[in-house]
Amino acid sequence: MSLVFDAPVAHTAAPLDVLDSAVERASEALLKLQRPDGHWVFELEADATIPAEYVLLKHYLGEPEDLELERKIGAYLTRIQGDHGGWPLFHGGVFDISATVKAYFALKMIGHDIDAPHMARAREAILAHGGAGATNVFTRIQLALYGAGPWSAIPTMPVELILLPRWFPIHLSKMSYWARTVIVPLLVLQVKKPVARNPRGVRVDELYEAKVVVKPGSKAADTKWLWTVGFNALDVVLKAVDGLWPKGLRARAIAHCVSFVTERLNGEDGLGAIYPAMANSVMMFEALGYAEDHPDRAIARKSVAKLVVTREDEAYCQPCVSPVWDTALTVHALMEAGGEDAERQAVRGLEWLKPLQVLDVKGDWAEQRPDVRPGGWAFQYNNAHYPDTDDTAVVVMAMDRARTRLHAGAGYDEAISRGEEWIEGLQSKNGGWGAFDADNTFHYLNNIPFADHGALLDPPTVDVAARCVSMLAQLGKTADDPRMTRALDYLEREQAADGSWFGRWGVNYVYGTWSALCALNAAGVDPQAPTMRKAVDWLVSIQNQDGGWGEDCESYALDYKGYTPFASNASQTAWALLGLMAGGETDNLAVARGVDYLLKSQSADGLWDQDAYTGGGFPRVFYLRYHGYPKFFPLWAVARYRNLKRANTPHVAFGM
Repeated sequence: MSLVFDAPVAHTAAPLDVLDSAVERASEALLKLQRPDGHWVFELEADATIPAEYVLLKHYLGEPEDLELERKIGAYLTRIQGDHGGWPLFHGGVFDISATVKAYFALKMIGHDIDAPHMARAREAILAHGGAGATNVFTRIQLALYGAGPWSAIPTMPVELILLPRWFPIHLSKMSYWARTVIVPLLVLQVKKPVARNPRGVRVDELYEAKVVVKPGSKAADTKWLWTVGFNALDVVLKAVDGLWPKGLRARAIAHCVSFVTERLNGEDGLGAIYPAMANSVMMFEALGYAEDHPDRAIARKSVAKLVVTREDEAYCQPCVSPVWDTALTVHALMEAGGEDAERQAVRGLEWLKPLQVLDVKGDWAEQRPDVRPGGWAFQYNNAHYPDTDDTAVVVMAMDRARTRLHAGAGYDEAISRGEEWIEGLQSKNGGWGAFDADNTFHYLNNIPFADHGALLDPPTVDVAARCVSMLAQLGKTADDPRMTRALDYLEREQAADGSWFGRWGVNYVYGTWSALCALNAAGVDPQAPTMRKAVDWLVSIQNQDGGWGEDCESYALDYKGYTPFASNASQTAWALLGLMAGGETDNLAVARGVDYLLKSQSADGLWDQDAYTGGGFPRVFYLRYHGYPKFFPLWAVARYRNLKRANTPHVAFGM
């Protein structure tokens, strides 16, 4: 691991011809990865839980055996097993009990001998950490569906929840989009309590033989004991009355759940376009007796299968796909790189993005903002009920840059206008933006026992708010605009004492600080302003000796006490460089050293390699490895550095 750089050394900026060569090689490599219709999509990898759950889903449904696919998933799972015997939540991470139990169960289901060394090590680690009973709520549900764990160990969420009025303190509209789509089919499963078909009869009773008792804990931040005690008491009451609900009311609630799911199936893209919700919808249809060839069940099952990535020797299941995000960011990188071919293909990417704008569906976000017209983009190919502000801001900025810099004409004017209108309409009261909803700040809900993952909500975050500020500023909004004033105040309030900003959707403070610096620069904040200087100084202070930057997913720990040195990687180095350049530091020695790190680590194919997980799913619970990040972000950073050096200006003219 590299150590923090703390002493200036002699260093000269890379010559422009060297930068040109690096940019050209990376651009050419990136263009080769473009799909025939103009878009880009890269693999999106999570931890062991998703491929493990996919294996278990197939056996839950009792589907015909696919031994070759199982062999490949087994090979993938054994490869990513940690030195501690279990499975982490990210590459090189610490043992995680829930991920390990699921991976062990899946491998046993595939046919791995439980006395094989890797299985014995995993079992020993599981039992040392309290056994299967110490897992999180969603793992205990998975076990209960197999008859491998009691339903009584799972907090009760009555299906009648879906019928409650919106003013009720516990209501689906008060939860995040991902919680809604995951929970609704689970409500039905909790009522039906089905048992997996499990043709091989595999169980994991041996994982309940722990000699230590470990009570599952919550990963939520700022839980309040009074709320926790109250919700735990409520759970006792709900369990006591579980069999007393009127049959007519229960049937009506189940019908509402089915209606909710079918309205949001998204065709082959699935419920919410995220694996857990999609898999739950398939199990819900099965539990309700839907035949395999029923259109709703069949399309839901097909959506899950489309997430599987199969290679020559391994296979795994993605949590979702990211084509809009990947395409929009790649377009930015190519426009920064310049050149006739890169710019032409960037426009093709924008043409692919344009019809994906959601203009005719008022999604769940309209619960809070009923008077706002649709106008956003989703993360996936199709997820009309759940566009997000982050993707929308990035797409709009790319389109605006294309129409002004590439003379793409007025073809994007209406799309930009509707995107801007939607973003403005979803600003939260505190000045920030959440990803999918406005004012999703019902923090007491994270005290619900069912929400031990601590990610039930979608409150405003700095990284998303910064992207929205960047977009509005690039479109001409100034700091004295009321929306901008509130947003900039929000960003300033959220800055940490050391000068950094928390990054919700990317790891972590490097990501948040890059995002905020871009926004402040776009909004016209003086680079010498204290807010900017503190952020710049923090980024410079954590640079590694090799010139790069790195930050571990453990920075999301609830007891975080400040930055801990971590090995450099391509995407986080690029974020730090883009942030420093947005802060007016193009000529800073740290920037030259960072660019040199990227030049030296560029692979023979023109791109960059990276194993580190630098994407955020849910802090402390779920992380992502975006395979596209080391492909387009380093190109973007090197090209920007070259452009600013060639123009002899320190000023970044764009929102990102």
